[in-house]
Amino acid sequence: MNLPVPSPLSLLHDAPPFLFFTGKGGVGKTSLACACALALADRGRRVLLVSTDPASNLDEMLGLALTDQPRPVPGAPGLWAMNIDPEAAAQAYRARVLEQMPADSGEPDRQAVREQLSGACTTEIAAFDEFVGLLAGDAAAYDHVVFDTAPTGHTLRLLSLPKAWTGFLEGNDRGASCLGPHSGLKMQEARFRAGMQSLADPARTAIVLVTRADVAALREAARSHEELLALGLNHQRLVVNAVFHASLAGDAVAAALQAGGEQALATMPDSLRSLPQDRVPLRTFDMVGLPALRALLTPAGDPPVVRPLQRPPPPQALSLSALADDLARQDHGLVMVMGKGGVGKTTIAAALALALVERGKTVHLSTTDPAAHLATTLEGRVPGLQVGRIDPVAETQRYIDKVMAGKGRDLDEAGRALLLEDLRSPCTEEVAVFHAFSRTVGEARSAFVVLDTAPTGHTLLLMDATGAYHRQMAREFGAGTRLVTPLMRLQDPDCTRVLLVTLPETTPVSEAAALQDDLRRAQIEPYAWVVNRCLLASGTQDPVLGARLAGEAAQIERVTQGLAQRTCLVPWTPRAPVGVAALHELAAPPRAD
Repeated sequence: MNLPVPSPLSLLHDAPPFLFFTGKGGVGKTSLACACALALADRGRRVLLVSTDPASNLDEMLGLALTDQPRPVPGAPGLWAMNIDPEAAAQAYRARVLEQMPADSGEPDRQAVREQLSGACTTEIAAFDEFVGLLAGDAAAYDHVVFDTAPTGHTLRLLSLPKAWTGFLEGNDRGASCLGPHSGLKMQEARFRAGMQSLADPARTAIVLVTRADVAALREAARSHEELLALGLNHQRLVVNAVFHASLAGDAVAAALQAGGEQALATMPDSLRSLPQDRVPLRTFDMVGLPALRALLTPAGDPPVVRPLQRPPPPQALSLSALADDLARQDHGLVMVMGKGGVGKTTIAAALALALVERGKTVHLSTTDPAAHLATTLEGRVPGLQVGRIDPVAETQRYIDKVMAGKGRDLDEAGRALLLEDLRSPCTEEVAVFHAFSRTVGEARSAFVVLDTAPTGHTLLLMDATGAYHRQMAREFGAGTRLVTPLMRLQDPDCTRVLLVTLPETTPVSEAAALQDDLRRAQIEPYAWVVNRCLLASGTQDPVLGARLAGEAAQIERVTQGLAQRTCLVPWTPRAPVGVAALHELAAPPRAD
């Protein structure tokens, strides 16, 4: 087989056994992780490619149905791939915990542990346990393990778990938590410690921060860089993906894209500038299939000569202004903006919140995203708009204070100390965030709440917690009780409008379709799809951009004809819509020419 020679990315020179790709959603982590794993395999190495993302799309990129066991990738000798399936990992973890219980444990004790192991926190630590096992020696049969991780906030949460659990377990041999009996958990500490030592060893692991030539993405990468340093992960490097160079003089769209990228790179934070760095050019094709993934790292030749495809938007597509008009027909309600990281959820949420305020509504704009970009997106205050966030740290402390003031009020000093010790469990954060989410949902009974959610995988864990709470309440109060839970409000189209945000590209659309399937299984029907940053009607004649327009048109047709009940198209803008004026313009009614 004649394989293309990969470009000499510096990160592939003397690559260590573990390559760990992380970064903001939508920057191309999966594409680059796949391409680098493939390049190493093509050099004769044995490589395992692993996704730790609950919303993984490795299957689509590789054209292979993956499981939680390594599978050889056809057409790529030496390459295996797998997804760490959080649910399968949690099921195996529960079985291991139950096996650790004393032989004389009764069924009530075992049932109690099963209940404690039913939360999203158990799923999270179980997935981490699988991840750590690969670092600690379970992947000894491979020369390299390439990790494609979830978007930054979720990954940092995962990496902080060992420190959190070690602190909780110190001196705590009694009882059980959502991870099972504490005495059994202590057996995992050595495994966790060995895995984290591998991750922190520059001879064994390279931490690859992936970003784009975009101010917000570079800002997120700088923040991730600092947080990874705080976890002891100092050996980092940077890859700037999809760098665009205009190839046709005088094309205003292409010139604006190139100028925006150059400006972002010129003002890159100093902390990133000091890292070893690679840059990968924007390609004309979607990163689906082995030929495309091999071509990603192949030196670019002349851009293809493609007749630019200019097609008007589908006649049934809404503008963002028209979508705001639809939402404003109600006096109140919850608008949940959901989707994969990097598709522009925060921008769309902020623009719609402003549009609702301009239509005379009282609006609370909030976020469940740990990265929380709302303040930097708005860059200003707006009368009638309350802006907040569900801060896990603040909500956890609020929850602890509430429990101590309630349950702890009548306890003696020793009892209060034991209760506080239990509340030090990182599982408390899961409960606290869910309570804050429930309060926010409740506010929508009298006002508009626009909720900018975390990237898909993190949001699905929150949905799982919402469903678990609903089932618990239904069991406790019985079928005949009049009961309204947060899940029931999310399922009620008169209370909640779910908007799925995507980009007009194959993978983001596929991931939004998978999210829609997950929501429908929870009996939540999305109200509309928002296809963001559409170049289709921009008028560009640039060959590279022109080559991408045919694919964009196909994806918009896929959404409008088979996936969405209603579709909103948001055009590409030369500058990122940051600030009140730019966000207003994004959702302004079309001008009559």
